[in-house]
Amino acid sequence: MQNDLEQFSETTSTEAFALQNHKLLKVHLDQVTIQAKLGSMVAYQGEVSFDHAGAGGFGRLVKKVATGEGQSLMKISGRGEVFLADAAQDIHLFFLQDDRITVNGRNVLAFDDGIDWDIERVKSVAGMVGGGLFNTKLQGTGWVAALTDGPPVRLDVSQAPTFADAQAAVAWSSGVTTSLKTDVKLKSLVGLGSGETFQMAFAGEGWVLVQPSEGRIMMTTKSGG
Repeated sequence: MQNDLEQFSETTSTEAFALQNHKLLKVHLDQVTIQAKLGSMVAYQGEVSFDHAGAGGFGRLVKKVATGEGQSLMKISGRGEVFLADAAQDIHLFFLQDDRITVNGRNVLAFDDGIDWDIERVKSVAGMVGGGLFNTKLQGTGWVAALTDGPPVRLDVSQAPTFADAQAAVAWSSGVTTSLKTDVKLKSLVGLGSGETFQMAFAGEGWVLVQPSEGRIMMTTKSGG
């Protein structure tokens, strides 16, 4: 019997990280152990274990508490496949080969457990705390899956001075440096609904990924995956 559900058949890709579609990630756990955003599991097959993933050291724990950056993570291991998603946001895969990528903490979906991570601050924002101003640096070799709220644009930072809203900037490559830009003209509009006084400035060689949204307001719940 033929039906239109066949178009949703499970992907046959043998990669450790594979997109089932642009909103659903499939991970082969016989190849990797991963850390993933808490509650992002939507299905799995096989023998799979879910454990709490700590901050990975006291220093990172202090940064996480102080900045609010980074996600609550779970460690997933076993033999089988797990499917991950978050509020039907778009998923993008990066394979790092002894390289580094920086991602806005709430846009991190999952990464290879062998990848080292830390929290870093955008330059020139001492004393300021907010989403996008502290970000998660991921470094090493392995897969990283990031989320965007809609189809993003990848901007070549080396081509022209590049700026983005701190909530809309999702990720940037290792050759890119960041700082904070204050727009004096827009500052005069505060209270009139502009909300664009501060922007992130990007420079160097590489790219920045910008989503068409300043991010979703996620409701906390006592239930979840």
